[in-house]
Order: sequence, then C-alpha cells, then structure tokens
Amino acid sequence: MRNIVKLLIVVVGFALVTSILLQNKSGGLGAVFGGSSGGETYRSKRGLERFLQNSSIILAVIFALLSLAFFVVED
Repeated sequence: MRNIVKLLIVVVGFALVTSILLQNKSGGLGAVFGGSSGGETYRSKRGLERFLQNSSIILAVIFALLSLAFFVVED
C-alpha cells in the first residue's frame, strides 16, 4: 500500500510542477513594488489561466494529503 502512495505522490508532484510552470508570468514582483507591469496591476483570470490556477490549488492540497497519508499508512 505504501508503494502505491509513493507512486501517487510522484505523479501528483509532477502534475503540480507542470501546472505551476505553465502559468502566465507577465506581472512579476516588479508590479507589486511599483515597477512597470506593462498594463494593469490586476486583471481577472479567464479560461486557461483560471483552470491552471485552480488545478494548481487542488493538486497542492492532494499532494499535501498524500504526503500525510504516507506516514500514516502501514506496509
């Protein structure tokens, strides 16, 4: 059972890293501290951006739960 949890952690971790790296990086930290952001400082996310953000949140929660389950599950 522990091996299955390990495999799930690796798969979910890979999906989490991929969904984070695919997100748009247009604003950056410069906009937070008054730098030029190339436009608005805030805009609503639509379509793929919203999907990637929501999937990153969900995958992060699943990853955390699986990590906790790894220590609870017996061999």
